Amino acid sequence: MKVWPVQDAKAHFSELLATCLREGPQLVTKRGDETAVLVPIGEWRRMQHRTKPTLKALLLSDEARADLPIPERGHMARRTPAGIA
Repeated sequence: MKVWPVQDAKAHFSELLATCLREGPQLVTKRGDETAVLVPIGEWRRMQHRTKPTLKALLLSDEARADLPIPERGHMARRTPAGIA
């Protein structure tokens, strides 16, 4: 992946875009810090599709998505309704 300083990316955007389409993702830096990545749209859509499971996939999955604390039953005393002794 080629690294582009932001000023070069701005000045040569057409070249940045062409390189992205030809070679894949391109990294843009600002003051030496990695800031952004230009990715071809096909790859972006694949990444987005992989990160969003469908509702059907979530419901059929054996894998838990979160740990939910389930309280134990039977430790609380029952209340009697008002008026009944």
